[in-house]
Formats: sequence, C-alpha cells, structure tokens
Amino acid sequence: MNQYSLADVMTDKGNFTVPKLSESNMGFGVLGVFLGLLLEVSTHGPHGVPRTSWRHQDLDLMEFSEPGIFNYSTLLLSEERDALYVGAREAIFELSKKNVTVRNKKVQWPVTEMSMNMCTLKGKSKERECLNYIRVLQAVDDTRLYVCGTHAFQPQCDYLYFGNFSLHGKPEDGRGKCSFDPSQSFTTVMADGVLYSGTAYNFLGSEPIISRYSPTQSLLRTEYSTSWLNEPSFVFADVIREGENGADGEDDKIYFFFTEVSVEYEFFGKLFIPRVARVCKGDLGGQRTLQKKWTSFLKAKLVCSMPELNFVFNVVHDVFILKGTDRKNTVIYGVFTSQWGNVGLSAVCAYEIKDVEDVFSKGKYMQKATVEQSHTKWVRYNGITPTPRPGACINNQMRLQNINNSLHLPDKTLQFVKDHPLLEDPILPIHNRPRLITKDVNYTQIVVERVQALDKITYDVIFTGTDKGVLHKSVLVEDEVHIVEEIQLLKNAEPIKNLLLSSETQSLYAGSDLGVVQSPTAFCGRYSSCVDCILARDPYCAWHPKTATCVNIFDTASQTLRGLIQSLKGDANMCPAVPVLSRKDYRHVAVKLGSSAELPCLVRSNLAQVMWKSNDSVLTEASRFHLIAENGLLIYSVAPEDQGYYECWSVEWSPAAGKNFSRLLAGYTLTLDLPPRPPHQAGHVVTTTLGGHEAATTGAAEGKVETERAALTSALAPPSFTAATVLPPSPPQSDASLTPPPSSTVKLQPKVNLLPTNSKGPHPDSRDPSAEYLQHNNTAALLFLFLLFFLLFMAALVYNCYMQYLPAPCLRLRATLLGSHKSAHQTEYRACEAGLIETSAIEKINMAEQPTQNGSQTTQNLRALRDTGYETEPECGNGRVPSLSFGGESPSKEKPFDVDCGSQDIQYADADAEA
Repeated sequence: MNQYSLADVMTDKGNFTVPKLSESNMGFGVLGVFLGLLLEVSTHGPHGVPRTSWRHQDLDLMEFSEPGIFNYSTLLLSEERDALYVGAREAIFELSKKNVTVRNKKVQWPVTEMSMNMCTLKGKSKERECLNYIRVLQAVDDTRLYVCGTHAFQPQCDYLYFGNFSLHGKPEDGRGKCSFDPSQSFTTVMADGVLYSGTAYNFLGSEPIISRYSPTQSLLRTEYSTSWLNEPSFVFADVIREGENGADGEDDKIYFFFTEVSVEYEFFGKLFIPRVARVCKGDLGGQRTLQKKWTSFLKAKLVCSMPELNFVFNVVHDVFILKGTDRKNTVIYGVFTSQWGNVGLSAVCAYEIKDVEDVFSKGKYMQKATVEQSHTKWVRYNGITPTPRPGACINNQMRLQNINNSLHLPDKTLQFVKDHPLLEDPILPIHNRPRLITKDVNYTQIVVERVQALDKITYDVIFTGTDKGVLHKSVLVEDEVHIVEEIQLLKNAEPIKNLLLSSETQSLYAGSDLGVVQSPTAFCGRYSSCVDCILARDPYCAWHPKTATCVNIFDTASQTLRGLIQSLKGDANMCPAVPVLSRKDYRHVAVKLGSSAELPCLVRSNLAQVMWKSNDSVLTEASRFHLIAENGLLIYSVAPEDQGYYECWSVEWSPAAGKNFSRLLAGYTLTLDLPPRPPHQAGHVVTTTLGGHEAATTGAAEGKVETERAALTSALAPPSFTAATVLPPSPPQSDASLTPPPSSTVKLQPKVNLLPTNSKGPHPDSRDPSAEYLQHNNTAALLFLFLLFFLLFMAALVYNCYMQYLPAPCLRLRATLLGSHKSAHQTEYRACEAGLIETSAIEKINMAEQPTQNGSQTTQNLRALRDTGYETEPECGNGRVPSLSFGGESPSKEKPFDVDCGSQDIQYADADAEA
C-alpha cells in the first residue's frame, strides 16, 4: 500500500490534519488515528437535545395502512389535486391531502406468475423480493402519472391516469429508470416530462448509471467507468432552474446527490465520500466522442465536518433543496453521518447554491496519477484546459462561437470530460461547519420550510426523520440551531423512509414500511403556560394573553396577531405575571411513619433542571431523598423530621436571553399519619410544626424537648428502628391521596447551564445504609467483578501453560517447576524454536538419535522446520520434513533462518514430551 495521509482526504480549508506515517505502520497508524477521533467525538462532541418530547400515544396523529400491504415508502404530493399519492408493495393509493385516513382511490399492480417463477429461479425470495415494489411516482402532466416498480427483479414502468385511476396496461422496460432490488438505493426526478434517474442498470447492481429517458430525445447515460461512478448510493435529485432573466443564458441543471467509494485515495478499506454531480438539461451527447453519453457530467466532493475536532461526516443520507423566490437564495440542506457509525453522531449541513456553481464553473480538475510513489490515485490537473470549458452548459458565449448544442462541441473538450469528470475543489458548508449535530441519533430524511415570525424575520425550520421513527423539529436563529421538539411519529421504532412537507395544509407526511403518518408542523396547543410557550422558541407558536393559550400564528386572524407574545430568543420575561401558588393550596400527603412517600412532578422540558425544596431548603440526593424518573421525589422511611412543605421547581437556562427562568411546578404538604394513642398517653399530646421545627410535648419544659422526641420515636417505631439504624425502605403505601407517578417520556440528558446553588447535604450520621448501598455503593461490586475476571484470567493462563499452548518462556517455567527428563535437549529445542542452530548441534542430535554412514549427508538435508512444532503440513505426514533440493543450493542459504530438524524425531519438537 502506498503512503496515505488523512490530511489528503480533505482540503486545508477543512479538516483532517494528520502527520505522515511510514509505509510499514500506515494501516495501523491510520486506524489508531480514527479510533482516537471516535473516542474524542463520542465523549466531547456536541450534544443537540430537543427541548420537548412528545410520545405517539399523546398526540392525535392521522395514520393510514391496509392489511397485507407493506412498504409505503414512495410518496408524491400534488398540491393542485389536493392528494397524496402513495406507492406501496403491489399497490398505489390516492389519499386525501388534508386527512390521510381518507382513501380516495386504489389500484393493484401485482407480479405475473411467469415473472415470479423467473425471479425464484434466480435465487430470490418469493415472499419478499419477487414482488412489485412501487419505487417511482412522477407527474408527467395534468392527466397522467409515470409509475415504475421492481416487478420481481424485472423493472417495469407504466402510465397511471388520474381520471379512472387505472394503469395504461402497456408496461415499458424499467431498466435504468427503477432499481432491480427493492432494497437498492436510487433517485428520480421529472423535469418537463423527462425522467432523470440515478440507479443500477443490471440485475447484479454492479453497473450504476445516471440516465435520461424522454419520448422526444435520445437516451443519455453516464460512461461505464469507476472514475465516473464508483459504487454510488443515490439519495436525491432535483432540477435548479436558471430563470428567463439569466445573464449568461445557461440551461437548467439537474443535480444528483450520492455517496460513493473514493477513487482519489488509497485506504485500508473502502473510504466513502459524499458527492454532488451535475448535468445540463439540454445535453444531447457528443457527435463522435461520448455518443449518447453525458457531455456535461461533472462531480464534486461535499464537505460536512467539525473543524474543532477534525472529524468528517462522510455519508450523505438525504438532501432537500430549499428554493427561494430568487435563485441566489437557494440553499441545499443535507443530513450526514460518519462511515464509522459507532460514533453515533448525525449532522445537518447547508450549502449555498452560489458556492456549488462556483466549483462547477471555476474549479480545478483532477486526473489519474502516474507517479508510483504518490499516496493518491488522482492528482490536480495542471495542464491547459480546453476551450470551451469541459462540462459547462451551453451559454451565450458558446453560441457566439456557433456552438448551439453539445453536438457542436469539439472532440478535445469531450475527450477531456471523459477523462476528467472529477473536480478537485470541495464544496464547503455555510460557515464551514454543520448547522446541527446530534448524538445517538441517525437521521434518514430531511425537509425544510421558511417561516416568517411575528418579528418579520424569516427563519429556516428543519424537520429531520430518524431511523427510530422520531421526528426532530429545529429552528435556525442567528446561525445557531435550537431543537424545538421531537415527535414519535411511528408506533414502532422503524426508519422513516420518506418525508414530505405541505405548506398549504401545514402538515408533514412520513412513509415507512408499515404505513403513512400525517402530523401537524406545530403543537402549540400543548404548551399550557406562557413561559413554556415562549421558551419553546417555536416560530409557529405565540402566546395569546386574552385567552391564556398558546396558538399557531398561521391559524390566527391577522388582526389579532398584534396582541400575541413571541420571542425566538426565549425571553420569558415578556410573559404577564401569574399569581404564585399559595402554600395552603399545596396538595396534602399523609404518610405512615417508616413508609415511603412519592411526590410526582412532571417536567415537559428536557433542557430544564428539576430542583426540589423542603421547607425553603434545597434538597440534594441523599440517603432518604431520591429523584425518580428524573422528575418525581421519593422519600424512604419517612421520619417526623421529614414533615413539611415540598416544592418542585423547574430551572431552565435560555442561552439567547442569557438568564435562568424558574417556575413552581408542584407543591406538597407532607404529614405523618399517626396511629391512635394508648389511653395512658392520652394527656401526652405531640404537636408537629410543618416548618421543620422540633416536635415538642405540651407538658414538657424547653430543656426536655429532645428527650420527649426520642421517647416518641422509640414508642412509635418498630423494635429494630433506632436513631442510628434505619430499616431498608419499604414499598410505597397505596393511598388515594398519593398522585400516581407520571408515565415516562422520551428523555435525553441535556447540558444545562444553571446558576450555582449552595446547598448542604445531610449529616453523614443520618445516612441510610441500605439506601446508600442501593444508590451509591457500586465500588464493592466493581472490585468483586475485577477480582473474578482476574482469577479467571490467571486460571486460563496456568491451564494453557500446563497444556503447552504458550511460547517458550512459559514452557521453560513449566519445566523448572515440574521438572523434565529431557534436559539434554532443552538447548537444541530453544534453538529450533528461535529458528537458529549450529551445524555441530544438528550433528550432535543426529549422533544421539541414530548413527549415519555419512556425516555430510545430514548437512545437505537441512529443511525448514515449521514454527508451530506440530505435525500440521500435509507433506510431513510421517513426522519428518521431506528432503528436497532446489536448484542444487543448500536450503540454509535460501532460508537462513530455517533449521534442519528433519533428522530429529518430531517428539523433540515438544520440550515436554516423555523421554
């Protein structure tokens, strides 16, 4: 392998900067660098945490599916016809755009019996693979859809008419338009009635192509060459219109996004690189060179990385092109992960269309390297670039040279495009960093919408779907992304395979293997307070002071928008003052002495920290106080001193506002449910103050307060309950006054920037040993496990040493401890094991074993001894190495480190064999 430096994978603008490594240590060095980066990123990388989490059962989502039909992964939204078209397995549906539970029409497209038999003969599954998976749904005009399916690994395409919602019945060959394998990646886009596809052209999937199919134009495709496409995984394609007022008069362009195996660099494995390729819509191919091939095909590298950690996201999963009113405002969003998926990071990067076009129109080309010592396969082309520029679309300047289409391009330009399809300059993201990075999340789909908030500023709202059926909603505020919420769209933890957005219905449509789900773009009504509504920082939501509700600004009349409160910076001080909950309104909880009390507290925000107070003192995690479900408070073995007021506070930091916001979420009054007193103690009344003061008897003096309290404790507690010994916590008592614990929600661990609070924990003498063991004391268990594994390791080591499975040092130790009858042969065995031995020693061994008639014959029969010392080679079936001569030379000269042990019986290859 040639030398390889990760610094050459990405540009100096970008990313990896790793020192050169020697050829001998290159593979292990690069692997070590990547392992170090994985560890650094996974432990110190950024954490994107959604503020709010909504469970599937808590939301009113609309779902569609039919029994026996699966794989609802192809979606097409028709705003004009108010319909959502769904391509599933052997079925096509027309659903209502406003309510996907309403099915308007349906058509079946099954596989014929002959196609099924041919598919099974090729080794494919009859129940799964040999069916017809609808993969292409594209609108041709106002009357027809163009649909394609895998059709038992024989792709077919047909027209579907809107009127009677039926297929034309004259299927066409779908090769190059649709994938053979339903699990294969592919992409299509329809532009002016012409289908552009990126898929595989053969049954094995080994011939990837980007093609164009048109009834009026000739078929165009890419060159079958690894320099054009090298094992690509297509994810998205779209057309970018130049507009009628374009200054250069260039043609519209089709962009393809995919991940392919790198052709530039050598690596110890397959190195993936995200790409964007571009072709011109008016391309007709070449006259002599590149006939029926793209003359405008060029591809460049997409960069999505964390510069501060030198980490690259090199696999693109989906792309969304956010088009503005002006083409210059077009932004390309993509979701990326790392090829080394155990990092568990996903990133969203954004690219300006101007930067993309500059690389294709001004970037340097690359060519195959001819120097053997080069660590790259491709290098920058420094020669003279032909004119017109290779890969450029026809523009006004070319038309002045009588080049009106690609058929008029000179062969020199076309040959250059054929040999140099790769551009050297990378396409860097905006601000040279990702817009969003999340941990332990794998994004699969992305859509973006521009929303104008009440401050008249337009914000980009990003919706990303994951492989666990969860949707993340994020907003870009001043070049920083805030994850507003996460929604569990799918009941099961399955990937979201398609995601569409309708601004008209303010809905999201997600397709998966089991069905289609429709969700609103905002859940404003679920925020119950002004502080919660403002801290959500959702551009769709605002607080209505008159109705005291959080409303969607796009569902509100324009005349009432002026009175709404909204702050994308999260400044909750704008909220009107609310009355403070009085302590007399706290919920009363009565608990028996020695039992446990559970005080629930539901916190909606994942960015908030729960703070519990007892009688105006901040509680810390102690022996009797434990936070449960990250919200509630559990008190073990309630004692008289635990009585009082308990308050649950939510403290949330707003980075944009630069301050903390605290709210009282729940308040409780905890008292002891004391049993009735015996008659002889009737006059001895105990009064307990809820403010946390000591219990005092009515008939005792001040100096005897502690004595009377100790008497009360010993009288009411079980015999084993003393001031120094606390029983293990008993299960919580079932009481109608206790609020049941809240149902668990999806919770991520946030980084919360809170103001420091000075609080002192309980005295060490008051700790509960059983609770300490349950909660904190894991050191003994870890030490026990360590000793157990150490003893097992030592036992395995001793056993392998005794069974002679270990190298010579262990065998010598074994011989020293256990003794050996073959001390005379230890030196010779060690010499054979090391691969070196004197000729005189060999003669000595041969003299001891059996006399020879000719002493020189032994030297001539030196042969290589296998380093294992065992009879494993087929040519050594008799226990000896055969005597062969190569070229009349001594084998010791050919292999100076081999030793002739052929004259020595094989038993002496084992130092511990019996004499």
